[in-house]
Order: sequence, then C-alpha cells, then structure tokens
Amino acid sequence: MKTILLTAFMLWTFQGIKAQSTIKMENQIEIQAITHAIENYYFKGIYEGDELLLGSIFQPGTLLFGDINGQPYFKTVDLYLDGVKNRQSPKDSGKPFKGEILNISVVNSIAVAELNVKMYDYNYRDFLSFHKINGKWLIVNKMLTDTSR
Repeated sequence: MKTILLTAFMLWTFQGIKAQSTIKMENQIEIQAITHAIENYYFKGIYEGDELLLGSIFQPGTLLFGDINGQPYFKTVDLYLDGVKNRQSPKDSGKPFKGEILNISVVNSIAVAELNVKMYDYNYRDFLSFHKINGKWLIVNKMLTDTSR
C-alpha cells in the first residue's frame, strides 16, 4: 500500500512539475514576443519620431495617463502620436536616449511591462498594459511618470 501511495504521489508531483515547466516556457515565449515589440516598435518609434511605427503597437483608442513635472497628463493615443510626429525626435536632438525594460508579467492574453525611458531631460517610468489580439501583442493602456526630480 505504501508503495502504491508513494508511486501515485511521485507521478502526481512530476505531472505538476511538467505543467509548471510548460507554463513557464509559454510565458517565456510571450515575454520574448513582447520584448521584441517594445524594442522594435515602441523604443524605436519614440527614438526616431516615427509615429507610424510607434502607432502600430497601440490598439486604436488607447488612453495615456500620468504626470510630467508634477502636472497631470492625459492623452488619447491619436493626440500622443501627433505629438511624436510634430516634435524633434530624440534621434535628431542629439541628446541621449535609453529605453530599458525593467519587468514584464504575463497572464494568459494580458501583460504588463514596466519600462524606464531616458530622453531629452526626462527620465520616464512607463507602465504599458498589453493584450494579445489576433495573435499580436498590442498596448491597450499607457501610464507614465517623470522620475527626474
């Protein structure tokens, strides 16, 4: 009887380990996809001032909230992209730019990425909410704050 219980327990434990490994591997694949999107669309779009490239990672209707220099910040994605289009890009300004991914958490088809973005004279902390829509990770909400002070 002890042998049967021990065998059953071991089989159950190994199944749990296998399930956890599968979930971790799936999350790693999704994290890699989100990382690729952030680096090649978000950071690159901001740096180059390419509103079309940047806009391709946002779900239409996305809202942006936060504060800059202690002042409330709210924009629709369309207003944000228009601002990117009409400002001097960090690339053209000659000032340093650095985008850094601090953390990405994925649960099923949703994710949150925490980023640090240094550009112009600002150091932004961004929180991007992602949703996997039709197989593509898109930003559905952006929150930001200026941590330069």
